[in-house]
Order: sequence, then C-alpha cells, then structure tokens
Amino acid sequence: MAKIVINRSARTAQYFIEDLGDGVELEMVLIPGGSFLMGSPEDELERRESESPQHEVTIRPFCMGKYPVTQAQWKAVASLPQVNGKLDADPSEFKGENRPVEQVSWHDAVEFCVRLSRFVEDRLSSHTKRPYRLPSEAEWEYACRAGTTTPFHFGETITTDLANYRGTDNEEYKWSGSYGQGSKGIYREETTPVGSFGVANAFGLYDMHGQVWEWCADHWHENYEGAPTDGSAWLDDIDNDKRLLRGGSWNNNPEFCRSAYRSIFVAGNRYNDLGFRVVCAAAWMQ
Repeated sequence: MAKIVINRSARTAQYFIEDLGDGVELEMVLIPGGSFLMGSPEDELERRESESPQHEVTIRPFCMGKYPVTQAQWKAVASLPQVNGKLDADPSEFKGENRPVEQVSWHDAVEFCVRLSRFVEDRLSSHTKRPYRLPSEAEWEYACRAGTTTPFHFGETITTDLANYRGTDNEEYKWSGSYGQGSKGIYREETTPVGSFGVANAFGLYDMHGQVWEWCADHWHENYEGAPTDGSAWLDDIDNDKRLLRGGSWNNNPEFCRSAYRSIFVAGNRYNDLGFRVVCAAAWMQ
C-alpha cells in the first residue's frame, strides 16, 4: 500500500483574523512567496493533458483563507450593502454555519470579495486597505501543494479519513473510489464542517482536497501553453464566461481532488459542490 505522508508539524503559520461582526471571524494565513512547478508530471496517475506542460511559476507572498468560506461568513458579508449584484444570504443545500457555503456562482464569489473589501476599508484607515479577491489558479495550486510535488499534499494517495470526497466507485462513469495503491473509503454525500479532519498542509490550510470546488479568478484555457509565470490570473481580452475551479469536492472521486487537477464551469453556475476561498495581498503584514 502506498505510504501516506501527513504533515503534523508544530510549525505555527503567520495569520490574522478579520472580524465580520456578531462573533463571526475570517482566519487568513500568510502564504510565503516562492517558485514551484505548476501542473502534473507525465507519469502522474490519472493526469490530464490540460495539466501540461509543467512550467515554473514564481509567486509573491499573499494571504489566503484558512478554510473555504463558511455559511456564517457568507451570511455576514451578504448582509452588507450591495455593490454590483444581489446575494442570497442562505444559498446552501447542506445547512450549517461552519460548513462551506455552496451553490454560489463565480459572480457571487466576486461580489462577496467586493463587499468584504468595502467593509474592511470602511473600518480601517486609508493606509491599511485589504482588497479581497479570488485566488489566481497559480496561487491556488502553489498554496495547495505547500512545497510538495506529489498528487496530494498528503503524499502519493489519499483516504476518506483525511478529506471529504467520494471514496466509493462511480459505476456510471467508471471512476474509482481509490487512487493508486490507496484504499477505498466512504461516500458522505454532503459537505462537512470546515477543518473537521484536523489535517492541514505545511502552509496551515485545510480542506484543499475535496469538500467543495473552489472558484479561481482565471478564465479557462485548454492547457498551459502561454500561461503567465508570475502567479497572476490568466484572463482573456474577449468575453469568456468559462472559469476555473480547483480542489475537487465531496461528490468527486479522488483523481479529481489532486493538486494539479483543473475543472471548468460557466461563471453563472450554482451547484451544491461549488464554493470558494478568498485571498488578499500580504504587503500590509510585512
């Protein structure tokens, strides 16, 4: 059986807490800058051509949500004044304040970021602004890997004791509930409270594999030919409503939860396995 490496080091990540009011907090973790190989190697099991070619990307430091945005956090921000679009304060199918918000579109997630940024700006001096946004695809993969080069930040395989994904076979599509030499597991058929597995990656982030798909800022591209190497979002000049998601979900088999796997959805889609997490610049912390 493949060895599963779980990082349980005592290292303390640098972080800050955004107070959203009424006891609701948003924990943000500092992601250090560095360079990494984005995409999957040719010998990675179940890799897709969209994950190639591997290319070196240099990432500047930034801050990222410790968890996917929760329903409590969503409700707090959805109650703030509208900027561009309306937000449903309670869109999720699987109810729970500490569960990830789902059934939110890319446009909804962007509106959340704008409202949160305005809220923070109103409370702080003009010298301490923190514009929130969706991560670029490169930032997301860099943060997920946290220095690893294996299919998962856990190691070569994954189990349902470590993450929320479909650990049973999907007979309709012939997808396996196991990955590599790993074992099959259970299929919870719903989200779980964020951080409930108690296993973070080396950067201190939870739920990067499975749970809910996470929207990224980028437009969809078929592969990495011509992709930016500076960590910025890859955006088209023409109108393109196809956006990137990363991480897999509770409804997906393990191959879709790999660090390198890329998914595409129309920006207006809302499903019970679509969520997001936010990022902001790290310059103000230094």
